[in-house]
Amino acid sequence: MTFLTVPYRTAARLDEIPSMKISSLYLDSPKPFVYIVGKGDKVRTLYLPPKATDHLEQYNRIFHGMNYTVDAYVFYSRNTGPKGKTSQAAIRKMLKKYAVSAHEKCSNVPLDLHAHQFRHAKTTHWLEDEINIVQISFLLGHEQLDTTMRYLDITTEREVAALSILEEERHKNVKLKWNPQKDSLTAICNLRRLKEQQNKISTFL
Repeated sequence: MTFLTVPYRTAARLDEIPSMKISSLYLDSPKPFVYIVGKGDKVRTLYLPPKATDHLEQYNRIFHGMNYTVDAYVFYSRNTGPKGKTSQAAIRKMLKKYAVSAHEKCSNVPLDLHAHQFRHAKTTHWLEDEINIVQISFLLGHEQLDTTMRYLDITTEREVAALSILEEERHKNVKLKWNPQKDSLTAICNLRRLKEQQNKISTFL
């Protein structure tokens, strides 16, 4: 569960998460964060929201205990131990396993789930939350803003779908929610009642 939570919360790349070491985590900080080593050995800071922090703290207690070393990999291989990071093949196998289990409960979960979908989903949600595209580009570790801009196609597709629905509504016989012959704009907006209340207050004063 922790490995599934961290990629989405941080939008880190598939090869960046396994490379995380205990020394990279700052969970006790007022604003918990992790140092991620990206492409070209460039280091960037990714802040961890409460849910991801809680998962990592619990994970470390279970799999690293109190006698951990700072150079140990957070997600290590069972074959090599804490000094060897888990492989991408092992990650894909794990994702496939959990995808099958999740798909049984929710058919929307794809059976071909892969790690990049978490990064893709988080980027989409950042855009929907109206986070600046330049900030998103930095969080994703992109050198060129053009690389980040391709994610804008997601929101554009949704806008087109929404406009298509509106276009269809124009050709449908939608029943009016008010009768223009009987109901005035004053009545619809409840302005008449508001005016009456104001008159009563003026009389009282």
